Amino acid sequence: MSACDGATYLQRIGNLDSEIWLDGQKINGNLCDHYAFKGILKSKAKLFDMQLSSDKVDFMTFKSPLTGERVGTSFMEPRSKEDLERRRLTTQEWAKTSGGMMGRSPDYMNTGLMALAAACDVFEDNDCCDQRIKMLYETAREKDLTFSHTFVNPQVNRSSAYLEKDESLISARIVNTTSDGIIMKGARLLATQGGITDELLVLPIGGKYIDEASLYAFSIPSDTKNLKFICRESFTYRPSQFDHPLASRFEEIDTIVVFDDVLVPWERVFLYKNYNIVARMYEESQFNTFLLHQTVARQTVKTEFLLGVAQLIVDTIDIGEYLHVKEKVSELIIGYETMKSLLLASELEATVNQRGTMIPDANPLYAAITSFPRFYPRFTEILQLLGASGLISIPTEQDFESPIQEDLQKYLQGATCDAKVRTQLFRLAWDISTSAFGGRQTLYERFFFGDPIRLNASLYNGYSKERAISLAKSLLEEK
Repeated sequence: MSACDGATYLQRIGNLDSEIWLDGQKINGNLCDHYAFKGILKSKAKLFDMQLSSDKVDFMTFKSPLTGERVGTSFMEPRSKEDLERRRLTTQEWAKTSGGMMGRSPDYMNTGLMALAAACDVFEDNDCCDQRIKMLYETAREKDLTFSHTFVNPQVNRSSAYLEKDESLISARIVNTTSDGIIMKGARLLATQGGITDELLVLPIGGKYIDEASLYAFSIPSDTKNLKFICRESFTYRPSQFDHPLASRFEEIDTIVVFDDVLVPWERVFLYKNYNIVARMYEESQFNTFLLHQTVARQTVKTEFLLGVAQLIVDTIDIGEYLHVKEKVSELIIGYETMKSLLLASELEATVNQRGTMIPDANPLYAAITSFPRFYPRFTEILQLLGASGLISIPTEQDFESPIQEDLQKYLQGATCDAKVRTQLFRLAWDISTSAFGGRQTLYERFFFGDPIRLNASLYNGYSKERAISLAKSLLEEK
């Protein structure tokens, strides 16, 4: 096996028999043909084709240490700064196809699996779990599998004093064990692309654990028996790329995951009731740091994309002479250069850990991930301010193919283009900033890596301030 192409990927997903519910209906048939999923699945298929294209295969794939076949670079354990660069270039090449709007492209969880497998010794005191996580990673790498994941409990009661009682089980937990595996019951939240990936990766939640029944980690096929995915409303609406240029292609539906006495075979479990591993697995694997590297790489592309859209609006309606317009677009330039610089700084200051893995410097990545939730809503606001009423005057593709198209061409033309081209651009800006898809993107980026306040607190707590303090003291003490 090796890195797969788009057709192979679509055939594999089409063969899934996941239990997925949307609008009160259980979905049957090939997922690749369903209106809510075919756009994102087709877009992901292009990613697989891209990694095998003649001009990109050398940096988007590498030779498997097991077979010598080409496998995806997003699975590569970096051993040098050049490896980190290859990983970043792969992520950004994929991100360019969606303008960074595909938050759960395959490289996201491939990166997380790589980090856990590179530190598999952390799991070795938990009944062969080290070999299980290593096997999962190698299988995913050799077969080019895709993953959805979940580590969020339902928001029933978020007060600090809330404790869930056994008789009102809501959050997914282990309810039984057998010689075959563990039995899971309850729910988890926010599995993006739930049910439409090869596997579901279930990871331990953060914070305090109630009991051992909440201590687990495993991966199972998305069509495992008694595993259910409940979708939110789809934001694709219509398949027209003119009318919904982003939503029609990159809508990653989010799901609630329900475990109804799901059997998870032991060979699939890589954490079982072990507090020691939970305390160590994320920190020692640098799981979050690697995910941040991938995420900031994507967000940098996303910022550049929004900058391009903003400038196209400026050019199309000829508003570049105004100082307030230049100021607004400059905010996007500053955001882009900030994200790019922090990303590159993380690679420049990368260090090798005791396992020989090259780890990006976490500090600039945390600076980026705490900045972007403030940047992104402002960036979409700038698009709204630049576009103004133009974001409302957006007729559909069918309007331009009807008898009223002459009126549209006359009254909606731009300074540099005809009405249809102008409308297409403004529909793109609308889909970014104003549509249901765009609103979800803004919420998504606000909380992508968790509560922004906690992220800032983590940066404060973990950041070494000694050099800064020494510098300040040196000036205080100078005579």
